[in-house]
Amino acid sequence: MTSLPSAHPVTAQWKKFLVVAVAALAVSWGFAFQGLSGHEHRPALSVLVGGLFWVSALIGMLMLTMITRVFDAGWAPIIRRSWELALPGLPVVLALSVLPLALLPDFRHLLWEWTDAHHVLPGGHEVGHDPILQSKSWFLNQPFFLARIVLYVVFFGGLAWLLRRGSIAQDSDRSAGHTHRLHAISAAGIPMSAIMLTMLAFDCLMALSYHWFSTMYGVWFFALSIRISLAVTVLVTHLLTRGGWLEGIMNQAHRHVLGCLCLAFTVFWAYISFSQYFLIYTANIPEETFWYNLREFDPLTGAKSQWWGVSMYLIFGFFVLPFLTLLFYRTKIVAGRLAAVAGLILAGGLADLWFNAVPRQITDKAAPEGFTVTPFLSSGLALDLLAVVGFGCLVAAIFLRGASRHETVPVHDPRILESINYHE
Repeated sequence: MTSLPSAHPVTAQWKKFLVVAVAALAVSWGFAFQGLSGHEHRPALSVLVGGLFWVSALIGMLMLTMITRVFDAGWAPIIRRSWELALPGLPVVLALSVLPLALLPDFRHLLWEWTDAHHVLPGGHEVGHDPILQSKSWFLNQPFFLARIVLYVVFFGGLAWLLRRGSIAQDSDRSAGHTHRLHAISAAGIPMSAIMLTMLAFDCLMALSYHWFSTMYGVWFFALSIRISLAVTVLVTHLLTRGGWLEGIMNQAHRHVLGCLCLAFTVFWAYISFSQYFLIYTANIPEETFWYNLREFDPLTGAKSQWWGVSMYLIFGFFVLPFLTLLFYRTKIVAGRLAAVAGLILAGGLADLWFNAVPRQITDKAAPEGFTVTPFLSSGLALDLLAVVGFGCLVAAIFLRGASRHETVPVHDPRILESINYHE
């Protein structure tokens, strides 16, 4: 057995992570409920942002697990097991963040304004009389919306369970048939997951500003999810090679593959994000451009807003800096350097979620435009980070608990020796 005993210094920490997770999430949800009394959406949005950060990371791991299965990647087995140990966290995080926010009417009306027919828009008319919403009502209606939210938990939870169960079962019965079944499940799961993650991005993020739309939004969310998941993978495997179960197993060649993937999806994310901006800018349709205007100009003064600074950080901190550093071969093979770049990517991924989720029009009759925009620098940032830490510790607890009960290296995977001896 290569699983680590529950008393091992690595896996024995899962209860501590669970305690921190419970405490942090209790505080986050406490502020969210407190915000209901003042009709303040920002604390509830922190729960959503914190949950979606880890949902995106775990969806990325799910997709990478299936992609490496379909392509029968020889380097992947020792790293893929870490993804499989974390996957049970996906339905749990969804069930503790997005699901209650959507199912509880007070939170639903607060975050997704289109679900409250009596909500007054900055123009003075109610949501229920909004012609834009009426034209989208085939998709944006509450029964269908709630059904989709439940479906995300069931679908991603079921798919994660199938992939994890088959891989772990192979550890005991040594049957190569599991590999063939997991290949088939992955081949079907990739296109189905692409559809589901696209709808999840529409419902959880784009629908926060339901007037706006982008047909590229699902691809953007996919690119972001893969980037965050790769960054988490780099950091986790870096730690596990320093006293964990990957010590002496993971080598320079594995880091090189992860570094190359980080570089590839950095470029892909930039391409999708720029293309979305460029097409909307070129078309110059008010129903689309307002979304970027809210993130560039202060409606009170017309000057650059705080969100413009965030957009500049996304360009230079989330794309240019990781891109330039990952071009160098040594960045991809030196563990410390690659981990540092992964840290930059994680920070940029959170900033990208902030940029997409937080800015919104807040009706203010005293303002010249009839509304103000949620600022970037506010107390809500601390609640965002608290929720990120809370859900992150929950995922870590699930990950470490799984490592204490199952093989941490898939010793009977047909390609395990190729993975262990992988070289450039």
